[in-house]
Amino acid sequence: MAVMIMATRFVSAESGPGTYVLASVNDNVHRDEFKVEGVAQTAAGAVSWSVKRLTLHGGKQEGVDLIVIDNGAMQIRLIPTRGLNVLDVKLGEMRLGWDSPVKEVVHPQHIRLDSRGGLGWLEGFNEWMVRCGLEYAGHPGKDEFINNTGDPSTMDLTLHGKIGNIPASEVQVIIDPPPSNRIRVRGIVHERAFYGPKLELTAELSTVPGTNTIRVEDSIKNNGAYDQEFQIIYHTNFGAPLLQKDAKLIAPVKHLAPMNAHAAEGIDAFATYAGPTKGFVEQVYLLETYADANKRTEILLENAAADRGVSMSYSTEQLPYLTIWKNTAAVEDGYVTGLEPGTGYPFNRRIERQFGRVPKLAPGQSRSFVIDVGLHVGKESVAAEAAVIEKISGGKATQVDKQPPTPPVTK
Repeated sequence: MAVMIMATRFVSAESGPGTYVLASVNDNVHRDEFKVEGVAQTAAGAVSWSVKRLTLHGGKQEGVDLIVIDNGAMQIRLIPTRGLNVLDVKLGEMRLGWDSPVKEVVHPQHIRLDSRGGLGWLEGFNEWMVRCGLEYAGHPGKDEFINNTGDPSTMDLTLHGKIGNIPASEVQVIIDPPPSNRIRVRGIVHERAFYGPKLELTAELSTVPGTNTIRVEDSIKNNGAYDQEFQIIYHTNFGAPLLQKDAKLIAPVKHLAPMNAHAAEGIDAFATYAGPTKGFVEQVYLLETYADANKRTEILLENAAADRGVSMSYSTEQLPYLTIWKNTAAVEDGYVTGLEPGTGYPFNRRIERQFGRVPKLAPGQSRSFVIDVGLHVGKESVAAEAAVIEKISGGKATQVDKQPPTPPVTK
C-alpha cells in the first residue's frame, strides 16, 4: 500500500507521512488548527484519508479538544482532553457508541469524582471506550493505604479512577510511511501525586486507511521509586444499532459468575439481550475466557439478525478478565452494554486485592496492552468471526458459578 500525496483545497492542511505534534506540555505547544490528509493506494483502489483537530464550544464541553480520524471507511472521534478516550466510531450506518443521558463531551474541570458518594465519574460518561484506572478502578468505597508518615490510613476510592478525566500532556498524530500508512493518534497521560502514584499512560489508537479495524495499543509505566499497584479496565460501551432485542454476545467462556445476587437471577441468559426496559436494574457478569495457542482470545457482539457485529481480540496474559455490563434500561436512561477486558473485575480495589487481582509495577517497569477491534458488516463476515471464536472454544466446557464470588479467607 503506497501513499500518493494530492493537492488540497485546505490552505491549512498538511500532507503525507510524518509526526505532527498537536500538544506538548514539555514544549509548551498547542495547535489550535490542524489537518493532515492524503490518498492511500489499496488493493481496492485509492482511498482518501484525513485527520483533523477541532475545539468544542458551549456548556460543559467548552474548550474540549477533539481529534477526528477519517480512514476512508470509518470515522473515529477521540478526546485528548479526557485521557484520549474514544467518543465513537462510525462505519456507514453502523456505530460503536451509545446514547448516554450525558449529551455533551464534558470537560474534566466540571467533574467532581467524589460527588454522589463517589459516583461523580458518571457525570461525564458517554464515550464508546474509556479507560478505567490507573491507581485504582472499579466501585467506590474505602480502602487502606500507608500514608506519608508510614502509618496505616484509609482513603475513599471513587468510581473507576481518575485517568479518564485527565487531559493528555503530549498528543501526536503519526502517519506511518508505506507500505502500512497506518494512522496513529498517540498521547501521554500522567496520573501522579506527591506522596502518591507516579503512573504514566502512553495511549494510542491506530487504523489503516480503507479498513474496518482499529487497534488500541497502550503501555503503563511506574515512574516512582517503589512498587506501585495499578488497575486498568477497558470500558467499551455499545448501544443501538448493535444492541437491540435478541442481540447476543459470543465468547469462548471458560468461567462465568455473577457479580451480585441480582445478576445471579439472570445468569442463564447472560449472553442475550432484551430491548429497552423501563426500570431495568443493571446486571454484571464476571468471565474468564479460553485463548488460542498464542494466548489470544476473541469476543463478538452481534445484532439480532447476525448481519452486524463488533469483535475484540486481545491477550489473556495482558487482560485476563472480562466484565459484561448489561444495562438494558429505557433509552432515556441509557440503553447500553459494556464489554470490559481488564486486569481485574470492577469490585472495589480492597476486594480485588483479596482475590489477587491487583498487579504491581516495579520501579521503572512498564506493561503493555493491545486490543484489536473489528467491525463486521454482512452475515458472512459475522459468521466468520463467530467461527473463529468457536474454534478457540474447541468444545471445552464452561464452569458456571450461580452465586457471586466470596473473597478467600486470609489468616
